[in-house]
Amino acid sequence: MAGSNFVDYVKIFARSGHGGAGSSHFRREKFVAFGGPDGGDGGKGGSIILQGDRQYWTLIHLKYQRHQFAEDGEGGHGARSSGKDAPDIVIPVPLGTVARRIVEQEDGTQSVEYVGEVTEHGDRLVLLKGGRGGLGNWHFKSATNQAPRYSQPGEEGDEGAFILELKVLADVGLVGFPNAGKSTLLSVVSAAKPKIANYAFTTLEPNLGIVEARDHKSFVMADIPGIIEGAHEGKGLGTRFLRHIERNSVLLFMVPADSDDIAKDYEILLGELTQYNPELLDKERLLAITKCDMLDDELIEQMKAHLPEGVSSVFISSVSGLNISRLKDMLWEALQH
Repeated sequence: MAGSNFVDYVKIFARSGHGGAGSSHFRREKFVAFGGPDGGDGGKGGSIILQGDRQYWTLIHLKYQRHQFAEDGEGGHGARSSGKDAPDIVIPVPLGTVARRIVEQEDGTQSVEYVGEVTEHGDRLVLLKGGRGGLGNWHFKSATNQAPRYSQPGEEGDEGAFILELKVLADVGLVGFPNAGKSTLLSVVSAAKPKIANYAFTTLEPNLGIVEARDHKSFVMADIPGIIEGAHEGKGLGTRFLRHIERNSVLLFMVPADSDDIAKDYEILLGELTQYNPELLDKERLLAITKCDMLDDELIEQMKAHLPEGVSSVFISSVSGLNISRLKDMLWEALQH
């Protein structure tokens, strides 16, 4: 979105360095009449590498650095002196970054190939390997060839276009329509400070918070932009938020108590996820009915008869604190499955 510092999708063009050429050099010193071959090896070209860094939460730094070019390795020298290896370009990326390579087909169309993903701090993923340095001529001396003039050229580097996509890593993902109370819940159960207001799409980017459970245990909760019908087709914020839900272990569906039909709203939310990626149905699911601070016990009991089947549910209020501790216990238990 315009003005947002959260970037979860970028295309970059990268080029690794060529290897340096090996040297065809012969030893020439005073008082050495027939110096043999002593050409050194070429240095390795620089590689292009992604590295996981927990300090990064967005790909915005690559939005303005879309070209990543490594240097070539240095050529070899005499006296069997090897050329310097070129430095690798190591690009820090947030945990949850997926890399795909754009491949040009013979018919002019493009396809994408999965390269890998970075999920742990310090993880490295090589996008493009630098070319190997060529061997110097001293490697090719033999009994039948005492003065080889041949040395290897350096191996060429590689180049290509890549799509980098961030899928937020969190234990629990909050799923609901705009104004379901997701941001408010996150602000109550964690130290996160998401924007909160009573209009659609207050949250334009995922917000993460650390939730403390019992016995000093904790888990990560993500408030993800609200779903609208047709999101899987790109309506509203479209699939921009759905990619982040793929990485959550447990999905907490949230429907406000003033909904006209809680079960129907839950089915719509479930349907959007299913049409985007059916595998999301394999995740643990819980249902929280939010904004229950104005309900009495009798009304809550009546509403229980109209809840969707097959999913554990709980009535909560982020304002009054109703059942917030119970919700955290339920989420922790679900994460152990």
